[in-house]
Amino acid sequence: MPPEVDNLAPPQTVATHLAQWDAMVDGLVSAKADGSNLLVATWNLRAFGDLTKAWKTGEGISPKRNFTDIHAIATVIRQFDVVAVQEVRGNLRALRYLLKVLGEDWAFILTDVTLGKDGNNERLAFLFDTHRVKPSGLACELVVPLEQDARVSASGLERQFARTPYAVSFLSSGQTFTLVTLHVDYGTAAVDRVPELKAIAKWLAGWAEREFGWDHNLIALGDFNIDRAGDPLFEAFTSTGLTPAPQLEGLPRTIFDKPGAAHFYDQIAWFTKGQQHRPVLNLEAVAGGQVDFVDALQGDGTRNDLSWHVSDHFPLWIEFAIPAS
Repeated sequence: MPPEVDNLAPPQTVATHLAQWDAMVDGLVSAKADGSNLLVATWNLRAFGDLTKAWKTGEGISPKRNFTDIHAIATVIRQFDVVAVQEVRGNLRALRYLLKVLGEDWAFILTDVTLGKDGNNERLAFLFDTHRVKPSGLACELVVPLEQDARVSASGLERQFARTPYAVSFLSSGQTFTLVTLHVDYGTAAVDRVPELKAIAKWLAGWAEREFGWDHNLIALGDFNIDRAGDPLFEAFTSTGLTPAPQLEGLPRTIFDKPGAAHFYDQIAWFTKGQQHRPVLNLEAVAGGQVDFVDALQGDGTRNDLSWHVSDHFPLWIEFAIPAS
């Protein structure tokens, strides 16, 4: 294998392309400002597992994702302080190379593989910039006991979550915040997702109330597989007061979304003020958006090809202002 592949130093043509992409992304995301803001993102990276060890993937080679793609993904991720990543697979080769590209200032926390048909051999992960964010102690999977005192009735959810939601608390500039990431089971029809979304909403509300004394910022983010705002899935998700980030309203979630018919799959949401016994944000959401990589990274391939090289989902992000101490 050529030394430049081992060292993750791209050939000149690739380096030029990636430099252009880097400059483009810098203009799409708010800049990091020490002590005054926090940048949180969520990204479903399609089947993020194996990796072809080459700068260009040959015809018929699988997986399609290669070193160039990892550099392009890293360019996006390093814009943020912490990123919730869904669809990390049992094979961690792509994740390991991504961490090498991000460098020593980046770390990760992730779950074990969820086995079974519905689990799809997936993990949930958080990648974070250790200069800006540090874990503050809590890391847990959210397991639902099917009793009334857990605020989830047996009729609301007849099994555990297909992929157990994952919560981790972080500390940044004196502010503690807990991120809960999940990837809702898509099922065979939209109605199949309603019980899981209702159970998640109820569980988060109950958990938030138990955490109220800690005065934590609680933020839910990930792929909720909600088809559109106002549909039964959205109503289930928001039934206990979770409020999707208004900065993300109307933005396409996948590279296959059609104008006027965008899905609402990925979300960043929190409980808002005026809800008794639930923590509300000390952080103010001041900006947000998506990173649209299609035109810059598609090249001569199809959108389907691009979905396997990078992803079929756009990354979504929110900038929070940190209150002055």
